[in-house]
Amino acid sequence: MTVRAPGQRRVAAPWVRTRLRTAPGAAAALALLVAVTAFLAAALPLAVDRYDDAGLRRALDTAGPERTTVSLFASVTDLAAESEGWDGLEAALRPEALRDSHATLLASAGRSLPLDPEQSSHGVRTTEELVVPDPGLSRPDALPPRFSLVAQNGLADHARLRAGRLPEAPGTVTAATRTVEAAVSTETARKLRIEVGSVLHVPGLRDTPLTVRVTGVVDPLAPREAYWSADPLLRSPRLETVPDDPQRSQYWVGALLLAPGAAPAMLGTPGFPERYWRLAPAASGLHGHDLPRLTSAVASLASGPLLRQARTATSPATESDTALGDVLAEHARLRSALGPLVAVAVFGTGTVAAVVLLMAGGLAADRRRAELALLRARGGSLRGVAGRLLGETAVVVVPAAGLGLAAALRTVGGARPSHAVAAAAAVALLACAALPLRAVAAHRAVRVHAPREDVASVRPSRRRTVAELTLLALAVGAVVALRTRGVSDGPEGSGTAGASGVSGASGDHLVALAPVLVGMIAALVLVRLYPLPLRGLARPAGRLRGVVGPLSLARAGRASGSAVLPLLALLTALTTAAFGGSVLSGVADTRDRAAVLAVGADARVTSPQALPSGLADRVRRVPGVREVTPVGITHYAQPLDGRTTLQLAGVDPAGYAALARHTDLGPFGRDALRATGASGSDALPALASPAVADHYGTRPFAVRLDDGALVTVRIVLVRERTPAVAGQEFLVVDRSGLPAGAARPTSLLVTGDHPDAAELRRVAGSGTQVRVRAEELAGHADSPLRSGAERVYTAAVAAGAGYAVLALLLTLLRAAPERAALLARLRTMGLTRAQGRRLLVLESLPQALLAAVGGILTAWAAIRLLSPGIDLTALALAASSSPAGRATLRTDPVSLLVPALAVVGLTVGIAAAQAWWTGRRGSVRELRAGDAR
Repeated sequence: MTVRAPGQRRVAAPWVRTRLRTAPGAAAALALLVAVTAFLAAALPLAVDRYDDAGLRRALDTAGPERTTVSLFASVTDLAAESEGWDGLEAALRPEALRDSHATLLASAGRSLPLDPEQSSHGVRTTEELVVPDPGLSRPDALPPRFSLVAQNGLADHARLRAGRLPEAPGTVTAATRTVEAAVSTETARKLRIEVGSVLHVPGLRDTPLTVRVTGVVDPLAPREAYWSADPLLRSPRLETVPDDPQRSQYWVGALLLAPGAAPAMLGTPGFPERYWRLAPAASGLHGHDLPRLTSAVASLASGPLLRQARTATSPATESDTALGDVLAEHARLRSALGPLVAVAVFGTGTVAAVVLLMAGGLAADRRRAELALLRARGGSLRGVAGRLLGETAVVVVPAAGLGLAAALRTVGGARPSHAVAAAAAVALLACAALPLRAVAAHRAVRVHAPREDVASVRPSRRRTVAELTLLALAVGAVVALRTRGVSDGPEGSGTAGASGVSGASGDHLVALAPVLVGMIAALVLVRLYPLPLRGLARPAGRLRGVVGPLSLARAGRASGSAVLPLLALLTALTTAAFGGSVLSGVADTRDRAAVLAVGADARVTSPQALPSGLADRVRRVPGVREVTPVGITHYAQPLDGRTTLQLAGVDPAGYAALARHTDLGPFGRDALRATGASGSDALPALASPAVADHYGTRPFAVRLDDGALVTVRIVLVRERTPAVAGQEFLVVDRSGLPAGAARPTSLLVTGDHPDAAELRRVAGSGTQVRVRAEELAGHADSPLRSGAERVYTAAVAAGAGYAVLALLLTLLRAAPERAALLARLRTMGLTRAQGRRLLVLESLPQALLAAVGGILTAWAAIRLLSPGIDLTALALAASSSPAGRATLRTDPVSLLVPALAVVGLTVGIAAAQAWWTGRRGSVRELRAGDAR
């Protein structure tokens, strides 16, 4: 603080510029830290929105337009009550009336339900299939085909003319019109043997039929889009079975595409025509964060205000039909199951990142302790000092946060940049406030010399005790809630309401913070317990020979008392890493188990009939194949006691036993199933499922095979699963004891390292099905929502590990000047370089071991405490129910031990490197008089 004489002109000191020039390296490091943190914070909501949007669009694409299109329809019988005679009916079916109402419907949905006007359609169709007995049409079982008459708008815009011309409706078509033109799709023409010029006679209301002349054959431009696939009959005919027919006779059902102007002619047929409007959702305009609004709009259009508006625009009797609400509900259930799992990793990494930012501010405040104490001693106010520190920090932090935000927006992109801006602003605010707050806390009182703040002298205050007890209560509550309710079960289940962000349907952030709170409590407890062993070891260590051991222990006891933040960062990072590693390991194990259960081996070749005799040898020569196990499966074996059918598999006992051990599906000894007598003379030893074993016990019983032959079996082994067959009721026997017909293999179970799927299919030939374990495994991850959540989870765990390393570096950097000065002084007293290295390593080991052991125990306890409430099935598998069962969280030893050992190794390495570097620099600079250390 400067003192000015009266009348002297005040000169404003360029504080910020001076400070930045004094420590450009520290400013650059802070800017880099803030930029990276802001980038990660801003990228998180963008990435979540991105995979959420992709998952919603995949769900709609998988469901198909037939389920996702909203169909509105009004039958002609209801229309007859509103219209005045035939003229009114005919006018209501004309294109102009339908076009106007269709435009009104498209506008009524608004932004709540984005619609695709190109794929939305309207028209008139017959609801009853009309029998067309014309000769020359395809008749699978001598039954004439049936047709639906459809007059849909926009045929010329959605089809390419393959032959002939598009149908027309010259003049004014009425109910009395007896001749109309139509087109058919290429597939309909091929399967029903229709060509340009064909004349079809559709039954009329009276004796005179409606003559339909086929003028064109069209190819759909986008056959899988809503225009053609909302009603697949428009493009693809289907085979129907006659109801209650013991012969199960079949007939074709197809569609004749009339010109829109010819719709009134349907009134002259017994097809009961109806008007319809099909509203196709625009996939590009749908976003995952709009799921509650989309669900509400679909419900409103199904039976609500939007349906009332639709009836006003069309007809009071208009009804709605769609499965879009079910598709959205399925997506919401998966989303609500994945969100909380991701939130656990995100909250853990966010906590570590926040701690690192606070540690960076604390490090800067400690380095400038003398400067700030001098400012306070010369009359500087807390507000003035804090304001200047805030200004100089903001000059560095705000541009860096803006740069990180811009990089996230450019790299990830997203529909909601506001969430990314808020996340980057939070990072900037925390980074700006860390240094001023730490300085204000350390310099509330004006002091010349700071008191000791090591762990051996500092005693926890009452406020700290109350805060720790509060955190303990929060942690206990979160763990209890997670164990009893589950990570994704809200108070009303996993509905769609409130499903947003990464917190899932429940929105219970306290539950997602449970691992963080457990790590926080462990950090506080360990900091309290840490001085006790040091005090106990101080006296015995004094009797040791040499100075390194006692001095390192004394130095460890004099470490800074503000070790809560570093330890919290390390424990939280280790807990999150172990938790995340266990989640990812559990997901991988569950997927692999589900793939093995689905295939039964590394690959499987199956056929409804017996496989060729030389196929097994050819499959053995396929690249990647190590062994082939032939299996003959009888799918409908019938025990003679009248019990329902079961599956019976005939195997080679030795090879099949090896396969069961390889897949871990009911392993058994290689000789346990070997037949001892001639074929059919003795009861065959059998491996059975528990259901079959409970019914038959160990007594011999006869089983009739598909070809009528009898075989007697006796159950000697019981297994819940086996590679050859799945289900609740099965038997496995030695196929050498079966009749020749049943012993022929119908399946080949292949083991090996990555069998070549394409070559397997080529060798197996047509008429066979080839399933590969690797393809089944990939299928479980083939979901944007599931794979996106997994990527975000992995990135969050990796980022948490990086911040943990940074926290460790900041902790060691904070003590680096003092350690350098100590080594310099001790070297003048005869300490060798080797002893100096051992001193720094041994001084760092207690805190590193504390963090490592504490991290292992905390992570293990967190996983054990939280695993009953966490179900990984939604994250692991594509189906909600799987033969692999419920995917639970289990401790992964690698994820538990490797990060902890890395902390110890990194600490020792940094301490050794610091000792080596200090020895190279010399001791003159460290021994300067007046340099406060």
